[in-house]
Amino acid sequence: MRAILISVLAATFADLVCADVWWESATIYQIYPRSFKDSDGDGIGDLNGITEKLPYLKDTGVDAIWLSPIYSSPMYDFGYDITNYKEISSEYGTMEDFDNLMKEAKNLGIRVVLDYVPNHTSNESDWFVKSANRESGYEDYYIWADGKLSPNDSNQLLPPNNWVSIFRKSAWQYHPIRQQFYLHQFVIGQPDLNYRNTRVQEEMKDVLHFWLDKGVSGFRVDAVNIMYEVDPSKHDGKYPDEPPSGTPGTTPDDYEYLDHIYTKNMEETYDVVYDWRDLLDEYIARHNESKVMMTECYADLSDMIRYYGNGVRNGSVPFNFLYLEGLKKESNAEDFKMVIDNWMNNMPAGKTANWVNGNHDQSRVGTRHGVKRIDALNMLALMLPGISLTYQGEEIGMTDGSISWTDTKDPQACNTDDPTNYWMKSRDPARTPYQWDGSKHAGFSNSSGDTWLPVADNYETVNLAAQINVVKSHYTFYKDVVAIKKSPAVRRGNMDIRAPSKDILVVTRQLSGNPGFASIINLSDQQQRVNLSAVGLSDRLRVAASGVDCTLEKGAQVTKDNIAVSPHCAIVLTTTAQNANNGCLTPKFFMKPLFMYFSVFLYRYFYIRY
Repeated sequence: MRAILISVLAATFADLVCADVWWESATIYQIYPRSFKDSDGDGIGDLNGITEKLPYLKDTGVDAIWLSPIYSSPMYDFGYDITNYKEISSEYGTMEDFDNLMKEAKNLGIRVVLDYVPNHTSNESDWFVKSANRESGYEDYYIWADGKLSPNDSNQLLPPNNWVSIFRKSAWQYHPIRQQFYLHQFVIGQPDLNYRNTRVQEEMKDVLHFWLDKGVSGFRVDAVNIMYEVDPSKHDGKYPDEPPSGTPGTTPDDYEYLDHIYTKNMEETYDVVYDWRDLLDEYIARHNESKVMMTECYADLSDMIRYYGNGVRNGSVPFNFLYLEGLKKESNAEDFKMVIDNWMNNMPAGKTANWVNGNHDQSRVGTRHGVKRIDALNMLALMLPGISLTYQGEEIGMTDGSISWTDTKDPQACNTDDPTNYWMKSRDPARTPYQWDGSKHAGFSNSSGDTWLPVADNYETVNLAAQINVVKSHYTFYKDVVAIKKSPAVRRGNMDIRAPSKDILVVTRQLSGNPGFASIINLSDQQQRVNLSAVGLSDRLRVAASGVDCTLEKGAQVTKDNIAVSPHCAIVLTTTAQNANNGCLTPKFFMKPLFMYFSVFLYRYFYIRY
């Protein structure tokens, strides 16, 4: 009884102290290490290059960096084929380099989030070699199945079924030593782990512990919804064929040809994610921070939302791919509002939203939406409630590079075997090196030869050096809005979103006693007049951030009932109300010791009384 009362009262008091979960309103910056900064001149980005640029990220205002895989790998899929989850790829550096990066990031107040790749390893990993040799304890670490004899040739062994890899062609590869086929939902060198083996689950939990013990602040979980396949014990010990999807223009070699009812979105996946959430929560007290877990799941909204939790157990923050994929170059303001409302209205109460503008697998914002919408998409992701995810280069308006068939490295594009249409599948254009300046290799590398991918053609004009010290640029605007995101009204205020016309989108963020903000996007090529009388802001507003296409400059004063918004302008207006009260009882430096004294009082009081 005594312990229960103490826990309840202490928890209630802790809420009043405003204990913060850092990621609930964070700006997280995704780094694709291979393309961020090369420190040793080999044409490939590395850990020391990231460490070198941490001050830039600090000055920009990001809260955390998310690193795409840095683990030991033969690089068939550029780091997503892992030989050892507890080693650093030699191309990227050493564990000492990683530890130094962590140290410098901590000194600057930047958290580090790692990519976690649970679905598959490399076929060169020790686990796979042992499994292929049927070593005791490793026999069922992967998905193995017997082949089928060809009906036309008794000497020909066919794959177990018709499953197709995401990268095209059969998802099964014959292994001559084991004399069975193994499943690979990506490249041949990425065999799928068997999560029906509890030892595999424990191995993968051990990976999480290893990096959490090094102080990382969380994980982005890759391809989470394909971790499980159908249970063969329910199908006479076999893996059944998947039915055709009926998608026009596809062939049996194409992933889109099948309806993947047996290889993705299995029920068992959610419990594993909830288990990982429990594991991460063990570190809250140890590291005095909550650990973030974000899951990649390209699926229907209902399947994505379930990763948040089931009402009893907590889960992850599922990436909002409705926002990433649902908005197009042709989308109008009503479309924007519908996509945003769809996520917010379906997200469980008390959970954290997120807004993903791009990543290493998707075409860049400036290419998908057109360069006139770069500021609009960056601003929107930052001003909406929750986590904002920025892929490296989006803050300066980088666009896709032009990668020839000869220069193509992406296995998804190479597997098309099509020098004419490969670009439709290629992810290389979004992975070109970061454009630091207008010098050779865009300042990414001092290599005397080629970089691993060629830099984009426009690097001499679109680069950080050309934008960082000017009043009006994509970067300056991005940095201004990141600073606004840290205000109380945006971190935890109410959100109102309106589309007064098909051309105008308005997002307001307000919190009592604090300056409020109104973000306005003009999607048209004509000046628009906007009336904000209905949103409850003060009559006089000031421009807090002004995009590159805005005629209203930062600091200008406007009246809320008649705002002239220039074509393609993205702008943030603010009220002038000032109030230092952030919603807590008193500043945290005072509350923490008070909480300690109050906890001691609770313990002594209830210990004596009960």
